[in-house]
Amino acid sequence: MPTADTPDRPRRVRNPELHRRAILDAAARAFAERGYSRATVREIARRAGVTHGLVLRHFGSKEKLFLAAVPGTRSIDKLTEDSPEPLPARIAQEYVRRLEAPEGTDTFVALVRGAAEDKRAAGELYMAMQERTNATYRRLLGEHALEHRVPFLAALLVGVTFSRYVIRAGALAEMSAERFTVDLTASIHALLYGDPEAGQSTAAAHTEVGPG
Repeated sequence: MPTADTPDRPRRVRNPELHRRAILDAAARAFAERGYSRATVREIARRAGVTHGLVLRHFGSKEKLFLAAVPGTRSIDKLTEDSPEPLPARIAQEYVRRLEAPEGTDTFVALVRGAAEDKRAAGELYMAMQERTNATYRRLLGEHALEHRVPFLAALLVGVTFSRYVIRAGALAEMSAERFTVDLTASIHALLYGDPEAGQSTAAAHTEVGPG
């Protein structure tokens, strides 16, 4: 029994949502800095100030934690919200907002950077990310676009990420964020809504003329 001279022992506050946010923040930093393969659950737990077991109770595995920490798989839901902006502009603006953030903790960069170190893990994570975004793109663009155009959009963003945010070299890396957003929007629009027959006609014309 506590007395007037013996203060109550402070109680440990249980706040699952606070712990979850701390773990996600720590995971985003660890994956961005060290890549998927080298970042460990124990390190992430230490950064978040929680136990290793608590991380696994919240997320189940390192792979599921990575997917939860990838901003792209969470922010894509915003694309379905009412907006006067065309879809390509919204995709480009959200991508640039995330990857140009000053803290530089977007885990998609970590996935691209770590692909050479562990191709199997990178491939599995990439496919899992696609599965989590397919429903949104199917709803926005339809089944045909999901099968024939969205894969090229994903490949475009992987290549852009590698050039501008991983090796940081070339024309894309040298662009201002404003110019980069404008040109990325135009590229996404061409991929999603470009006239495929016009593209085939152009390719056929080049084939007939030949090089030179």
